[in-house]
Amino acid sequence: MKPCILLIEDDQDMRDLVSGHLEHSGFDVQRADDGIKGQALALQYTPDLILLDLMLPKVDGLTLCQRLRRDERTAGIPILMLTALGGTKDKVSGFNSGADDYLTKPFDLEELQVRIKALLRRSDRAPLGASNQNEILSYGPLTLVPERFEAIWFDSPVRLTHLEFELLHCLLQRHGQTVAPSLILKEVWGYEPDDDIETIRVHVRHLRTKLEPDPRKPRFIKTVYGAGYCLELPTGGQLDDVVSLAREERKQQGDRATA
Repeated sequence: MKPCILLIEDDQDMRDLVSGHLEHSGFDVQRADDGIKGQALALQYTPDLILLDLMLPKVDGLTLCQRLRRDERTAGIPILMLTALGGTKDKVSGFNSGADDYLTKPFDLEELQVRIKALLRRSDRAPLGASNQNEILSYGPLTLVPERFEAIWFDSPVRLTHLEFELLHCLLQRHGQTVAPSLILKEVWGYEPDDDIETIRVHVRHLRTKLEPDPRKPRFIKTVYGAGYCLELPTGGQLDDVVSLAREERKQQGDRATA
């Protein structure tokens, strides 16, 4: 069965060019020329992947992306944004709205296909550990649950996006070591873009908001400036100290909230 791709793009020439290339490459392509039609088709077909332009009539791409992520019927569909807006702030906005990847116009059609295949490969991946018994899925206070894209963090479940899960898994395999951005991009995103460090930064920030007591002062997911990121997980006596400190911080936050 052909993978189904939903292309939401208001420019007819671009829509015809991209859809023609993808259909020739073996994909089934559904098309929409505005945000409202795009959302309707996403619910109708539940495609394997969505290509989403930002500058759309009726409902813009950022708003539509947020709506798709809030709806459990479409929340897990990979979204690749296609846009002429290539600034860092634009990329951050795209990722913050829930996009999995971001490609700036004009782009090479072969590059688009590489990105699509990488996203499809990741969303359909076999459960972690199925092929490599040496993979680490639990260490200290962290356990990964690949069937639900979930982390058990200090005995509490934390829901993660596919990308957040893959990023955390990448760091967990090398806990205590500095992981270079180039390796993260290759292992998590499945391709090698040109030093797209902002892509990683956005998702590290998202992870910190879910795992760190104070995301502004990260204790577990640390930045090693000029080198990459390091996941430092406590064990043994260190773990007991961290649990006690976390409980005290939560108590203080509760006291401030009721003051």
